[in-house]
Amino acid sequence: MAVAAAGFLTTLLAAGPAAATPDPGELTPGHGNHQSTGAIEGGQPAPGAIPGQDEIVHSANVTHLANIPSTDPAVVNSDLAFQGRYAYAGNYNGFTIYDIANPKAPKKVSEVLCPGGQNDISVDGDLLFLSTDSSRSDDSCNSVSQPATEKSSWEGIKIFDIKDKKNPRYIKSVETACGSHTHTLVPGGKDIYLYVASYSPNEAFPDCKPPHDGISVVKVPKKSPTQAAVVAFPVLFPDGGNPGAPTNPGVSKTTGCHDITVLPSKKLAAGACMGDGILFDISRPEQPRVIDRVQDNVNFAFWHSATFNERANKVVFTDELGGGGGATCNEATGPNRGADGIYDITGRGDQRKLAFRSYFKIPRHQADTENCVAHNGSLVPVGGGRDIMVQAWYQGGVSVWEFTDSSRPREIAYFERGPLTTDRLGLGGSWSAYYYNGHIYSNDIAKGLDVLRLDDRRTDSAKWVRMDRLNVQTQPEYH
Repeated sequence: MAVAAAGFLTTLLAAGPAAATPDPGELTPGHGNHQSTGAIEGGQPAPGAIPGQDEIVHSANVTHLANIPSTDPAVVNSDLAFQGRYAYAGNYNGFTIYDIANPKAPKKVSEVLCPGGQNDISVDGDLLFLSTDSSRSDDSCNSVSQPATEKSSWEGIKIFDIKDKKNPRYIKSVETACGSHTHTLVPGGKDIYLYVASYSPNEAFPDCKPPHDGISVVKVPKKSPTQAAVVAFPVLFPDGGNPGAPTNPGVSKTTGCHDITVLPSKKLAAGACMGDGILFDISRPEQPRVIDRVQDNVNFAFWHSATFNERANKVVFTDELGGGGGATCNEATGPNRGADGIYDITGRGDQRKLAFRSYFKIPRHQADTENCVAHNGSLVPVGGGRDIMVQAWYQGGVSVWEFTDSSRPREIAYFERGPLTTDRLGLGGSWSAYYYNGHIYSNDIAKGLDVLRLDDRRTDSAKWVRMDRLNVQTQPEYH
């Protein structure tokens, strides 16, 4: 695995500043191994047993309603966003729009070809935003890979007009320093702001030289989106952030952020920034201000993403140990690495602090041929003071878990497939798993879109919560 990881990293650095750890988008789903095309759906496997190749298993309170296979199984599927009756699914070749008015029978509306990893995605009104964090020959949808060492190379944000769902139009690009691994939509009055997270600077990259200790802020005028531009680059780590190895062996050096989640109703944001987790004030969107910062130099290798609970007194941070390409949900890795870290928010105002409480990791061991680690998830809006979220774990599948007691989290439901491959490490599983208007939607790297129904007294109240949109990194107030 160490040799494999080193190979992935070499590929990444040659192509551009895509990631500081192995990134699944650089691989082909299945990793060139033999793959079963059909799936046998069953119930719960015997305790401790690993499902058979491609076998679908799930807890009794989960029903698998639908799957729409990928058009091209060699392309990595990535993040999801929702608006009205539509789901928007990113992939490394572009994005797909699905009509999910009937969750039991979702339909493809259109597919847009616009290559550029990882195509992290969000929507607002008639606008769709895509992140490009792979060095391209230009900003068009016909671009090809080009080394980041060339000044003419391009990475950043692409903006589409999606008023006509069958024919989205590419209308604007905004180049950002070190590209855009992810972005977070920050709603404003007449403007939309995007917090662009990117990292891994290199002296050899003309548009991505160190230091790179902040985020790019892109301002998008709602009435004139083609005037979108970078308006600020706030430095979040004036001291350089976590130094990583050799000071902190096994921990990523902080050279930017991987993902940011904002809570507009509270003017608050949480940043997962490689070697650091931060809490910051966004009352002035162009000038975010760090309130508190934490590190975990024992168990967290790469701070990947963040989720607030409904009352905004907790944050769940994820650790993407191995960059999503490793088999870390096994006995050898243990329960505290490649897991979630649950933090309570204590104090008020500028005195707020992030206080660690516990770790959560799926309780089911995965095969050594399965990439598995904590990844993208969202709240299940149950209200009533309970904290429950659904989360993707790559080939670990989809997990629903409760953290109402921050010190005693527990899984309450799951869905997963058996290994894609059984002879060597494969790449697949759920990239993103989100709860939207009564159902769970999972974008599986290799298998496409899955729709799940959750029937559990602890989550039934969420079925009545309806939203007109969901960009998960822009957390709404649930009603």
